[in-house]
Amino acid sequence: MSNLRVVLISAAGVLATVAVVGAIVAFTLPGGVGLPGRPDAESPSIPLARFATAAPVSAAPDPAGPALSALADPAWVVATARKTGIPPRALAAYAGVAISFESRPCGIGWNTLAGIGEVESRHGTIFGGRIAANGSAIPPIFGIPLSGGAVANIPDSDKGAIDGDATIDRAVGPMQLIPETWRNWHADGNADGVQDPQNIDDATLAAASYLCRAGGKALDTESGWRKAVLAYNGSNRYLADVIRYSTGYARDVDPVQ
Repeated sequence: MSNLRVVLISAAGVLATVAVVGAIVAFTLPGGVGLPGRPDAESPSIPLARFATAAPVSAAPDPAGPALSALADPAWVVATARKTGIPPRALAAYAGVAISFESRPCGIGWNTLAGIGEVESRHGTIFGGRIAANGSAIPPIFGIPLSGGAVANIPDSDKGAIDGDATIDRAVGPMQLIPETWRNWHADGNADGVQDPQNIDDATLAAASYLCRAGGKALDTESGWRKAVLAYNGSNRYLADVIRYSTGYARDVDPVQ
């Protein structure tokens, strides 16, 4: 295992969910009930279409590079980061991936990806971490051992190659992907020739691909959206938290809708 300092997402400060559906494990952070711009978790006060469809995002007129994050208009990223509190580098990744999916039959929105990124790792900032300019989580983020009890029991599947643990599996990176999921959906979202689940561009692209497949390529419908999020983590609390943040971010950007 690397000598780099790592962040362990554990029960000290987060709520580890027991129910797991599909191939992704998530550790939900405390809900944002009462936060400005966030609707109530149990009964969203804005139309369901606000999270079931892709929220508007502006594309860069002339992308600065091959990374998907470069597809997002820099001015939009700055303005939206200010309104939502999402770190700009993470927001650029969510928006860029959403833009790249516009030609696909999916309908995933940047705000859905941001809602999941918030719940999973506070957009890579959990426990004082950050997302570097190249998209890497610093320090790398590793979930607690998935050894049963309060969490799922997932035996080691990668000999520690992905999660640094040769005895049991852990979820990794800002989007908290387990090794099996990363092997199935690995991606290079920043076009650097390296596929890294600790990179916000790569992890977000992998998560979006998984969500679109899990939701039957219909995340522009309520049923498809809910199915996709519950496949990411089969917990109603998790679903409620993602609804809260996704709708809240959309409302922050366009409060009149």
